[in-house]
Amino acid sequence: MSRTPRPPRTVPPTRRAGRVLRRALGRRHTVQAREPLARPVDRARGRAWLAAALALAIGLAGIAAAAVLGYRTAGRTTEAERERLHRTQALVLGRLRAEDTGAGRWRGGYQKRVDTSVSWTAPDGLARTGTVEAPRGAATGSTLTLWVDADGRPATAPVTRAGLAVGLAFTALAGSTTLAALLGGALALRLRLLDRRADRDWERSWAHWEPRWTGRTSQPQDD
Repeated sequence: MSRTPRPPRTVPPTRRAGRVLRRALGRRHTVQAREPLARPVDRARGRAWLAAALALAIGLAGIAAAAVLGYRTAGRTTEAERERLHRTQALVLGRLRAEDTGAGRWRGGYQKRVDTSVSWTAPDGLARTGTVEAPRGAATGSTLTLWVDADGRPATAPVTRAGLAVGLAFTALAGSTTLAALLGGALALRLRLLDRRADRDWERSWAHWEPRWTGRTSQPQDD
């Protein structure tokens, strides 16, 4: 009577991952058990690489979570700012100083903007006149978009969702690069220290075994 072969036993992925982690950390089935020639310094190198990889993964996950949370928080603030402000069209009356030919101003980027006299209609329906910074190429009689508050005073335009996402993406990229550089420097320092430790161990082992290999220990010593 033939027996049906038993299917191979499958190991759950979580248990398999735990075994791999324990082996890498040297807690069980160490590198020395699998590689008889492995030295303690070799296991220390493996743990250093593993620690750096885990720290990088955790750090990147934290940066991503912070970016998502920051985007949501800043998005709500931006929406509230948009509800508080009003967008209107302003009529360009002319530059305050026509002879002004300066290089430009810095407003979130290099832009050529000059003080310009404009008129607009406030939310209460009254006409207002004031001075705002407008592009140098804005001609007299043209219109430009102007953001005002509830009292009709000019205000800074709220950040768009796209601009907010781009800013947070660059911030997250800078944070990830900084984290990788710090972890890379720490790993390189740790590996250098382990290399020096390996060199000292090699020198001690050579000093101990070299006389026995060459037979110098069996030679008579001169008085």
